[in-house]
Amino acid sequence: MTYLVNFFAWLMDWCHSWCPNVWLDIILFTFLTKVLQFPVALWCQANSLKMVSLMPECNRIKMAHYGDSDAIGEETAKLFKREHYHPLLSLVPLAIQIVILMAFVKVIYGIGEAQQGSLIGHVPVTHGGWAWSMPLLAGAAAWLLGYAQNRINPLQREQTRLQQAITNGISIAISLFLGCFVAMGVGLYWATSNLLSILVQACENLCIRPARHVDYPALRHSQAELRRFEAELKVQTSRTPTDKARERADYKRFFKVANKHLVFYAEGGGYYKYFQSVIVWLLEHSNLTIHYITSSPKDPLLTAAPERLRVYYIGPTRLIPLMMKMDADMLVTTTPDLDTFHLKRSYVRKDIDYVYIDHGPTSMHMCYRKGAFDHFDTIMANGPFQVAEHRATEQHYALKPKRLIPSGYPLLDTLERFPPPVPPRPDEHLRVMIANSHQPDNLFDLCLDDLLAALRGPGRRIILRPHPQYVRRNPAKISALTERFRSAPDIELECDFARPSTMDQAHLLVTDWSGIAYEYAYKTRRPTLFIDTPMKVLNPEWKRLGITPTDISFRNEVGRALSPQEIPSHAADIAADMLAHPDRFAARIDALFATQFFNPGAAGPAVGNAILDALIARKHA
Repeated sequence: MTYLVNFFAWLMDWCHSWCPNVWLDIILFTFLTKVLQFPVALWCQANSLKMVSLMPECNRIKMAHYGDSDAIGEETAKLFKREHYHPLLSLVPLAIQIVILMAFVKVIYGIGEAQQGSLIGHVPVTHGGWAWSMPLLAGAAAWLLGYAQNRINPLQREQTRLQQAITNGISIAISLFLGCFVAMGVGLYWATSNLLSILVQACENLCIRPARHVDYPALRHSQAELRRFEAELKVQTSRTPTDKARERADYKRFFKVANKHLVFYAEGGGYYKYFQSVIVWLLEHSNLTIHYITSSPKDPLLTAAPERLRVYYIGPTRLIPLMMKMDADMLVTTTPDLDTFHLKRSYVRKDIDYVYIDHGPTSMHMCYRKGAFDHFDTIMANGPFQVAEHRATEQHYALKPKRLIPSGYPLLDTLERFPPPVPPRPDEHLRVMIANSHQPDNLFDLCLDDLLAALRGPGRRIILRPHPQYVRRNPAKISALTERFRSAPDIELECDFARPSTMDQAHLLVTDWSGIAYEYAYKTRRPTLFIDTPMKVLNPEWKRLGITPTDISFRNEVGRALSPQEIPSHAADIAADMLAHPDRFAARIDALFATQFFNPGAAGPAVGNAILDALIARKHA
């Protein structure tokens, strides 16, 4: 430190030889120290850009291990090691600043002793007067630095507002403290250093341009996906004190039960219909006690469940540790992405049979994320199309083959099929249901006004049925729709998914890529008007399998499709024709379900038999 103090004293003397004003000498001295530190600043800039470039992968890690801080830390550390990123390098400039400050304090106090009566050595808390201007200057400089860094520093710009506020708050507090308790000359150095740091950052951005090292579109996409993910969980976890108390009790009750054989998990109150025919068959043909976990506090099963069906309410957040500690022989769910995002395979039992039942005739290789089913052991296939998609995926990516059961679609068992439709009576009130999917640019967001303009008319009633995920993720939009149509006598908004849908009462269904079209087609044999909004593509690699997704091929069998641009000119006429001649598609709909689905109307027993066989085989293994 002595050598550094002597060097700084010499440097101040050199500055004084050029400018015989001690205040300006300090400013010049500060500028020179910034020049000397610039190579280190560039080094740290490169390291910061490395961190920003890794943020998309960090965000994916947060979603994959949401709620598991240990796993997030471990995976992030692996990522940093693999990419040679060093988090502590960002502290190097601060460490250098502290060393410079400690040496410079001695220099300034030496100058103050040599220049008796000079304000340069006055300490505000001791001398008062004009010296109190220095803490204000230091604090203002720190605020200005923080304001600028939030906009031009590549790393700080990507922090959350809370993180930025904490960083800037600490900087301002330190500056105010220093300004109060050190000599005015030191305070001026600190304030000048903060202001010059803005210039240094601008020079760093010119030397190492962030846009050349960071994929900002990918970063913004990952940030938006993380925000949607967290917003959905926040909405799902908005509960009353009674709900929270029930969750705590049910969590304890679940783990008090030993030797659990079969567990079903449902994301919400409207998901029981996908399991109903299976569970009813199992209860009638076995002595199994079935455990049913729901993440909806309003699930009707919580108040009225069949005998030997034990129901537990576990919200999305507490579900994370419950899944990690799962201790059953088999778990059945319609939730994909097992072990990919926040729902993990059990850390307690490695031999659990995880069974997936799909909740629609949706393409498995386009409408779900890549790897969404990789960690399931058994897949209940709705039809030959899903068998082909899974086997092609396994072959293309060299995955271990899963147990595929040609079971069929259990929901069809509970849908009472109507006779072939007949044209409506002239005096009959016509009901048109508009149901959207939940991906971006769905028909509610893209073309709802055009559809309403084309479909509203005398003798018609419009039912708007948004997708459950759309309702959860977009509460502001749902509130706006509710308010907008509150006084419209011909429009009804249907958002309570725990109650039976009025779908079967509709004379025409209008949707984009929602699987509700196939429930409607099977039950009513009536056609659907599809709107070709941007497809729901969660796996950009779907074309590699060479299989046409059922979302594309099936829609031509159960209805007609229009582009959003064709709605104003064609939707009214096509809808009127479909309403007047609903029987035109009945034969094609019957043929589709007879040939493209296993066990139509009897999938529940097929799934139930497969479950019982697997549990019995496990018992005798």
